[in-house]
Amino acid sequence: MKLALPKSTLALASLLAIALGLSPNSKGEGTPVTHSYAMFGGVTQIVSATGEILWKYPAATRDGWVLPNGNLLLTLSKNKDYPGGAVIEVTRENKIVFEFKGTQSEVNTSQALENGNILLTEAGDKPRLLEVDRSGKIMVEVMLQGQTTNHHMESRMARKLPNGNYLVPQLLDKVVREYTPEGKIVWEFKTPENPKDSWPFTAIRLPNGNTIVNLTHGNSVAEVNLKGEIVWHLTNEDLPDAPLKDPCGAQWLPNGNLVITSYGAKGDAIKLLEVSRDKKIVWSVRDGKPGGIHEFQILDTNGKPLEGPLYR
Repeated sequence: MKLALPKSTLALASLLAIALGLSPNSKGEGTPVTHSYAMFGGVTQIVSATGEILWKYPAATRDGWVLPNGNLLLTLSKNKDYPGGAVIEVTRENKIVFEFKGTQSEVNTSQALENGNILLTEAGDKPRLLEVDRSGKIMVEVMLQGQTTNHHMESRMARKLPNGNYLVPQLLDKVVREYTPEGKIVWEFKTPENPKDSWPFTAIRLPNGNTIVNLTHGNSVAEVNLKGEIVWHLTNEDLPDAPLKDPCGAQWLPNGNLVITSYGAKGDAIKLLEVSRDKKIVWSVRDGKPGGIHEFQILDTNGKPLEGPLYR
């Protein structure tokens, strides 16, 4: 038997959802969507669905993952201990169990691979993508083609694809490229000239072969097919109150929705938002903190852990 809740109870639930930064689901049924998530950037932490801080690391990060064993793989911003940046794996007690120190200007991405290696990118005079084993030995090296004048703007969230190639957003070159392990470019998407500075930050290859690209200062998200044609485009004109402010990280969920971080959002502005295919906001986070979220990982939906491959 299905119990009908009093209207006052439903109203209270709605107020609680608003207070937590939650939104009704895409069907408009009033059931709040909740997520716990890990966030990376000036603050590195895991946040529960109710906003409770579950874990924190005392360093700024550029990328990161919660691993199946519960540890975290972190791409550290350069600091006094790591002048070239680094990739580390830490336990929940913040004990370092893996470390690779960057050898150039900075390290901008990391990914734990099925073969046991760690994928990372180094920015500098010789921008490159590396696979290193757990001893730090370089197993694969791919030199990235592009400008080297601005090291910080060379590349961002590089990922290894199921076909063995690598998908690399190259910001100032305004292009997303797919490289083979031998360094050959086999696919690329040149970002639009307008809006200005549509720098690619995140590139996610979907199961259907399309690629989702976050266009940072263009304040938009494009989905492109293998021909490089834009087949879906999200801008602030599609959403209330223009929440896209330097959209950096993204994650494609099993339900087809897309979660986006607005890195440029400050204070009470929306920091994370989940958008449905029909461009409805079904979940959002406002944490009131001064800084934005650079990258993130959604860990569960309504208390149920995400299963299967992660698309981020």
